[in-house]
Amino acid sequence: MAVTESTELRKSNSKFVRRALAAPMLSRERELDLGRRWVNQRDESALHEMVASYTRLVVSQASRFRGYGLPFGDLVQEGNVGLMEAATRFDPERGFRLSTYASWWIRASIQDYVLRNWSVVRLGTTAAEKTLFFNLRRLRARIAAASAGYMNQEQRDQVADELRVKVATVEAMEGRMSGSDQSLNASIGEEGDQEWQDLLEDDGPSPETIAITRRDGSTRSRWLAVAMGQLPAREARIIQERHLSEDASTLESLGRRLGISKERVRQLERRALDRLQRHVADQSMRRRPATAGPGQAF
Repeated sequence: MAVTESTELRKSNSKFVRRALAAPMLSRERELDLGRRWVNQRDESALHEMVASYTRLVVSQASRFRGYGLPFGDLVQEGNVGLMEAATRFDPERGFRLSTYASWWIRASIQDYVLRNWSVVRLGTTAAEKTLFFNLRRLRARIAAASAGYMNQEQRDQVADELRVKVATVEAMEGRMSGSDQSLNASIGEEGDQEWQDLLEDDGPSPETIAITRRDGSTRSRWLAVAMGQLPAREARIIQERHLSEDASTLESLGRRLGISKERVRQLERRALDRLQRHVADQSMRRRPATAGPGQAF
């Protein structure tokens, strides 16, 4: 999801980088003194001096992630968050420099930001996928000789082996990283008079309509079952064989089985249908909310 930075923003970023590089580097002794002042006395001026001195480390780490198309200023800000976290947790008595400790926090903070914002589709939910996301392009460029196309199966197997992930995971990540997000408002067509979102409209019923239709259909089925149970046995059989069976019986064949004329079957069918319609209509009227008359409270 590439973002174009404005001229003013680029100037601001350049100014920040120059200021970060101009900050004096700390000697081991000075860093030890500042670290002790922060840990023992909570001296914020000591903390600020350590952070200012290692902002150059943030700039260095952020520069490595520029290829993901995200604003450099945002990468630096996220790196600063990691640096601040490292500085507040730093224990000078452990014997290592703040730069060693802070590098991990800075990189982790920037990586989390990239994963959250590189695409609107969430990526890298597991540790293996995160490792694959940040190493796939480098390994693909090396293994496939910087080919812009997809890797072949042998090359995918090699990447999976080096990163200790499944080949299917490599294939899925390669596909997701092969193209960037596209705006739904992007113009399409020869005249450019349409947008992608114009093609996404679903002409089918809405989920609400589908749910209502299913509910109403289920309700009517219950009403019909009750009404069928109230019909005389012969009329119920006629309705069942004429309207509720896959192979509907003819009036003549049904009359022969019942021992009555075709016309009598028609009469019984008509009477049964009238009874069913009245029952369903009566149930429907009962379901309707009563309308309050003049002076009545709802």
